[in-house]
Amino acid sequence: MADTNYDLIVLGSGPGGYVAAIRAAQLGLKTAIVERENLGGICLNWGCIPTKALLRSAEIYHYMQHAGDYGLIAQQIGADIDAVVKRSRGVAKQLSQGVAFLMKKHKITVHMGEGKLTAPGKLEVKGEKGSETLTAKNIIVATGARARDLPFAPADGKRIWTYRHALVPPEMPKKLLVIGSGAIGIEFASFYKDMGCDVTVVEMLDRLVPVEDADVSAFLEKQLKKQGMTIHTGAGVEELKATATGLSAKIKGKDGKVESAEFSHAIVAIGIVPNTENIGLEALGVKTTKGHIDTDAMCRTNVPGLWAIGDVTAPPWLAHKAMHESVISVEAIAGNHPHAMDPRNIPGCTYCRPQIASVGLTEAKAKELGYEVKAGTFPFIGNGKAIALGEAEGFTKTVFDAKTGELLGAHMIGAEVTELIQGYTIGKTAELVEDDFIGTVFPHPTLSETMHEGVLAAFGRPLHI
Repeated sequence: MADTNYDLIVLGSGPGGYVAAIRAAQLGLKTAIVERENLGGICLNWGCIPTKALLRSAEIYHYMQHAGDYGLIAQQIGADIDAVVKRSRGVAKQLSQGVAFLMKKHKITVHMGEGKLTAPGKLEVKGEKGSETLTAKNIIVATGARARDLPFAPADGKRIWTYRHALVPPEMPKKLLVIGSGAIGIEFASFYKDMGCDVTVVEMLDRLVPVEDADVSAFLEKQLKKQGMTIHTGAGVEELKATATGLSAKIKGKDGKVESAEFSHAIVAIGIVPNTENIGLEALGVKTTKGHIDTDAMCRTNVPGLWAIGDVTAPPWLAHKAMHESVISVEAIAGNHPHAMDPRNIPGCTYCRPQIASVGLTEAKAKELGYEVKAGTFPFIGNGKAIALGEAEGFTKTVFDAKTGELLGAHMIGAEVTELIQGYTIGKTAELVEDDFIGTVFPHPTLSETMHEGVLAAFGRPLHI
């Protein structure tokens, strides 16, 4: 009979779970991972990765349509949504297989099936091979989360979609309603708009991408409207019903007026629900807040030997946060002394067109917390590389503590900013001050020069505006 006793069991194989298993194996722990669906979890199979593949197709399609701007001729261009989706699924499959390879390489035992905690250090797995009980001194819960449904109009996959349906659309929507303007909603709005769809976005709060700096929200709204999107902020969908040809919606605007509108499809992107049901948390007395598992700085729950990471715990709900937590928790399990994670040093990225990236406090939040602030903005139109790319829309904004020179936050919108934000993230993590950024030589001509100028602008000394 197979040995089912381990040093560590990881429940869930998303970016948090599989990275935890790899780090544990590297540290010499006998490790098992339990997964009910696909290795790589939502991120690799139904989230971060396949959406980026779709968005890349949409980006190239956009460039083809604007070939003339670059002195090029492209004729009879078109989009095959089935082929675009097929490419996206291929990318996801390749990465999921990559995770399977990594599990083999690190000698991590994979148990496919539904896992449930039955006692401290015990996990029952129901899978293809029937039921088996695994034991370990330590267990990490990394079960992630799923899309939140509209209470009055649950997703049906035909007309009302979550992100999963939107990744493999049964047909191309003609008139799309996107409910919610967080990263997921805005990315899908951007994708379907670039693919030629008529798109309307409804956001309950008073601005798009409400977690971002207000200047970024305002700029994004202007750009999306310019692209032909319809935007309703401070608005809510009060009713959503299927009709013979699509959906009828009642949208309550800022002014309180309710208007009816027709759509072919809707994407619901109003947040997430943690996957905490039916995994045995209640019987063990695990503490939760609004369904999310409570943890300390090392990712420990209130139950000895039970740990939790990623979307099943507190926000921000981001894959890279889960990955970082996985290493912290495993290092702590192995008896090492890892640094706790500072949420203010976790960057956020949204891959719409134009891209958005940020880290740390917004200008408004910094002022609210009592900081004396120095903020500066540098527009992409002042950057040679941006103009050469034909992508001169955007800006870089920095927020500094006027007294200490500490970088409190950085906010970017424009071409490739999701790749640039890491420079500010390293700076924040290393606790650099304004002189460190100002004294750094940035290569020319690059978009990264806007980062240098964004710092210079905060201190009243930009060179190119």
